[in-house]
Parts: sequence; structure tokens; C-alpha cells
Amino acid sequence: MKRIAILGSTGSIGTQALDVVSNFPDEFQVVGLSANSNIELLEEQIKRFKPKAVCVVDQEKAKELASRVDIPVFSGHDGLIKIAELEDYEVLLTSVVGASGLKPTIHAIRKGKHIALANKETLVTAGSIVMKEAKEHNVQIIPVDSEHSAVQQCLLGEKADQVENIILTCSGGPFRGKTKEDLKDITVKEALNHPKWSMGKKISIDSATLMNKGLEVIEAHWLFNVAPEKIAVQVHPQALVHSMVEYKDGTVKAQIAEPDARLPIQYALFYPERTSRVIKKIQFREMTFEDPDLNTFPCLQYAYDAIKKGGTMPCVMNAANEIAVDAFLKGQIKFLDIHKIIKKVMEKHNPNLDPNLQDIIDTDIKTRTETKILIQNEFSK
Repeated sequence: MKRIAILGSTGSIGTQALDVVSNFPDEFQVVGLSANSNIELLEEQIKRFKPKAVCVVDQEKAKELASRVDIPVFSGHDGLIKIAELEDYEVLLTSVVGASGLKPTIHAIRKGKHIALANKETLVTAGSIVMKEAKEHNVQIIPVDSEHSAVQQCLLGEKADQVENIILTCSGGPFRGKTKEDLKDITVKEALNHPKWSMGKKISIDSATLMNKGLEVIEAHWLFNVAPEKIAVQVHPQALVHSMVEYKDGTVKAQIAEPDARLPIQYALFYPERTSRVIKKIQFREMTFEDPDLNTFPCLQYAYDAIKKGGTMPCVMNAANEIAVDAFLKGQIKFLDIHKIIKKVMEKHNPNLDPNLQDIIDTDIKTRTETKILIQNEFSK
């Protein structure tokens, strides 16, 4: 039996992970869970999966839950670290949103836990540090994103020096085919209406701007040790081909399945084994591919720029994006302001090209403050 902990168990990935676990009750034991503030759902999960401890980031909600359950309830971001450092489990699935996933992931790695990674920002902000720690502690990092899971599967049995390109696919989001003029007055509701995936608010907005695909480019660079110029993006609205790898002899290997996040979650939790089906059988139909529109959606280009500059620049890009997306969701800025804000913040930053973990954390905090000031002074409606 494999023992697991899940950070972000009440979110989209976390709930689907527990759905996978419930399909294989003899294969998994849930040791720890965490939520941001949804204690009603977390309490249900506690009753069903019987973890040994949980964390609620919201401290008041944590106190409320602690009065209703008979297991330890940690709180705050330090509580996430306490779950990550629990002794009696093997795999940490981290699906919290944003850069808050970095520190607990590092702590789990240092405890020898394997990582099922659904938090892109961990590698975006500190990829070199995370991968170095994983190597030093003999820890596997198994991607949960469908695109990176697809790439990993396409690489099985192949030699790294035979890879020509990695091709990440992209549905195009809710605004595929739109121009900047079309997007001038986009509402939050429209931006959250993803055509293929049901996701949290932050990742849905990132998908609408194509920043999500930019984050995935940076993540792929660190996961697979491939130069950014060898990572391409193709818009594939049917979302059946989850990514591809092109080899030097011209062969292209693709991983194809119906769009369902439970498949890459199951693959990561059972890795390196495969088990019985949790998704419906694929129905083959028309498949089309096209280049992304970087003029309308420049966030993808900013990610390439950030990883090429290196050092703290990806951290700055990510922090600026998180603050800008939050401002858009709160109605403080317009949709097209998101990429303008990110660009301005990146242009002002002089990257530290050899940062340590504390440098990354300090840069993240400073950038968030600077971005909030920029929005207040130049972009607030």
C-alpha cells in the first residue's frame, strides 16, 4: 500500500486525486491533507479518508475545524510544511495554487518524499534549486499536469540525446481566435469559461492569457533538462493530444487520451506502474494544430524571455502574474492589463543569476509589493 499526502485536497486536482484513491482503496492510504479555507469539504474528506493530520491555511478556519475533529489541525503556510514533513508516507501530491507550494515541496524533498507535482510555480520560481535538491535526496518528481505527464510517457525508453523538440499542446483557452480589440472589455466570467477543463480561478485566467502554457514551458525546461528553444507550443483545440516529443530521426511520439485530469493523476500516483482505466475510452475525431498568437497573448513569450534570462527573472514574472490575475479577478484591472503589468515589472528587474532559496523568497515578496503599487498607481480602474 502506498501512503500519500495531498496539499490542496479541496481544489480541482486534489478532489480528483481523492477520486482516484477511492477507486483503489486497497492501494492507497491518505496520511495528510490540506485546504486553504474550505473546511466543510475538508471535514468530509477527513471522515472518508481518515488522515492522521490536516492543515487549513486560513488560521480562523483552522481553529473552527479543530473544534470539530479529533486529529491535529495545523494552520498557515507553516502548517503546509508540517504536513509535508509528516514521517509515515512516501508521496506528496502538491496541488496548492501559486508560489506557496515551493517551501513545503522543498521540505518534503529533504525528508525523502517523492513528489507528484501539480504546482507549476514550484519549478517556475526555483527550478534549479528544486531539481538539485531532488537529485541530492534521490527523490522522483513526477508531473501531474497532463502535458508534462504526456512528455514523460513519450520519453520512456528513449535516450535524452535523441530528443529534437518537446511539443506542448494548448487548447487555446476561451479566447482562441480573438484579437486584442475583441478582448478590451472581457469580463471575469467570460475569462473563467474554459472550453475543455474545469479548473480553479487562477489557473483558468492563466489559461485565458496563455500564461499557463508559458509556465509549462519553464516547468518542462527543468523537468526534462531541455533548452527552451527546443520546447514548442501548438494550439490543439480538441485537447486529445496532450503533448508530443520529436526525435532526431523525424519520429514524433504523442500521448493521446480523452481530456480528464484523473489520468495523469493516476499515472503519477501509481508510477512507474499502470493500472485499470479511470477515464472513458477515447473517441478518435478531427485533430487540428496551429501556432499560438503571441501578439494577442504575449504572456507565453514573456515566459520564454524569463527562462532565457534565468536567475530570479522567472520568479519575478510569476509573482507579477499572480498579483495581476488576482487584481483582475477582483475587478481592479482589465483583462489586457495583465500582460502589460507583467511586462513592466519584468523590464524593471535586474535578475540575480545565481540565487539561493532565500533570494527566491525575498524576490517573490518584493515583486508582489512592487506589482501592487504599480497597479494602484497606473492601472486601477
